[in-house]
Parts: sequence; C-alpha cells; structure tokens
Amino acid sequence: MRRSLLFIPGNNPGMLRNADIFSSDAVIFDLEDAVSINEKDNARMLVSNFLKSVVDYPVEVVIRINGFDTPYYHDDLIEIVSDKIDTIMIPKAHAKDIEKLTEILEKLEEERKLEQEIKIIPIIELATSLLEVEKIAKYPRVNGILLGGEDYTSDLEVERTVEGSEILYARSKIVVACKAFQIDAIDTPFTDVNRNDLLLEDAKFSKGLGMNAKAAIHPNQVEIINEVYSPTQEQITWAKRVIIASEEASKKKLGVYSLDGKMVDKPIISRAEKILIKAKKFKLI
Repeated sequence: MRRSLLFIPGNNPGMLRNADIFSSDAVIFDLEDAVSINEKDNARMLVSNFLKSVVDYPVEVVIRINGFDTPYYHDDLIEIVSDKIDTIMIPKAHAKDIEKLTEILEKLEEERKLEQEIKIIPIIELATSLLEVEKIAKYPRVNGILLGGEDYTSDLEVERTVEGSEILYARSKIVVACKAFQIDAIDTPFTDVNRNDLLLEDAKFSKGLGMNAKAAIHPNQVEIINEVYSPTQEQITWAKRVIIASEEASKKKLGVYSLDGKMVDKPIISRAEKILIKAKKFKLI
C-alpha cells in the first residue's frame, strides 16, 4: 500500500544518501532512464554499495532495473538483489518478462538465503503491454502496476498533453486490473516539476479514476501526492462512525442499517474499513 514513489537517479550519490528524507512511501533507485549508457556500471555499484552501508532503511526500496530488451538487466539483478531491497521495477513489461524475472528472483533468493520475497512492479509503457495488463496483474509477486505515460504515448504516436485524454484508456484499464487483483494502481509521473498546481489537478483526476498512488520525479512533488492519495479527515471521521454503527447493528443482528438517513450495507462497511486501514498505514490516526 503506497501513495508516493520517488524516482532517484542511481548515479547521484547525494540524492541516494538523502532519499529517505522526502516523506515518500517508496524510493525508486533508477538504473534505467535516469542513467546514460556509459554510467550503467557506476550507477549499479553506487546503489549496491549504498544499500550495503544502510542498516535499516525507513521506506520501501524499489530498484528500477534496465529492461529485458537490453544487455544490462542481468548485471543489475546479480549486483543488487539482497534483503536490502523490497521490490524490482521492470520497464516495458510483458507477461513473459514477469515469468522470467520471477524465475531469476527465485533462484537468487534461494542461493543467497534471503529472508523475504522480493516483489515486482511492472511498468506499462507499450500498447502490447497494456493488452496484457490483466495477465500481468495476476502474477503472485506483482503488488503494483505503474503507467509509464511518456513511453506509452510515444508508442501510440500521439502528443502527451497536460489534460491527459490520450492516457485515459490506459489509466482506466490499469485501475480495473489492479483493483481486480487488489494491488496498487500507480499513476504516471507528472513531468512539469515547476507546475505543482497542475500536478494537484492531475493527481486528483487520477485518484478519481481509482489510482491509489503516483510516481514522483522531484522531491517537491511528494507532499502534494501524499495529500491527494491520503484519506481526508472527513473520510476518516465518517469511516469511524460507520464502523461503530456497524458494531451496534451487529449486536442487534441487523445486516443493513441507517446512518445519517442513508442505508449502510456490506459494500459501505468495506469502504470504511479500507479508509481506516489506509489511515493507520499512513499514520493519520
């Protein structure tokens, strides 16, 4: 369960050291797009050595490896797979890539006697990937799917706009697949780091579609993203009242009851429970 995931270039020592101070729920140490070809080895070693030096990292550690269509992904995995990481993010993901990555992780986890199972976040960046999104969401290690809006629109040969109508279908399809399998639907980053007013609008819109998290490419975006994707105090108060009323109704053996003149049944109770789970997770109550 996440709200914000902050991309950190893997070849930037200063940002690696300070990545945990920006209040994001996860940090994504990027070995792919943020790193030029001649810096791949350096970035890989920097991230690996940094993680070895950390005793207990306070947020989720995600590593965006290079794609399976490149010669770099294997070295990425060999170097960085350890108990210091929580999740692998794989770009331009297809179902066959998830199968292959799962096999590699299983082998490395066994060989290195890791204490935890490493999860996977596929990035949907191609039209062919979007066609497979329901299949991708089914894999046991996948606990979130990220939309890569820039590469996706490039693949569609359409202009990426602030309004975002060109990614509406992709957003909606990813949301439905993720909700069906109870994993995180993670929205594409907002690329204009100087327009937090537009970031706010974009995040609110994607949340309205069902996205529950958003990637950030600059630390200044994290606060807004966290605020948008967190339950509001009004929602938390309502959820608490629903649960209290539900407990009273249960004592009276009532399956349906009324609160503030509105009928409350199982779906409403479930929504209230989810709000309170999120509020506790993000330390809002």
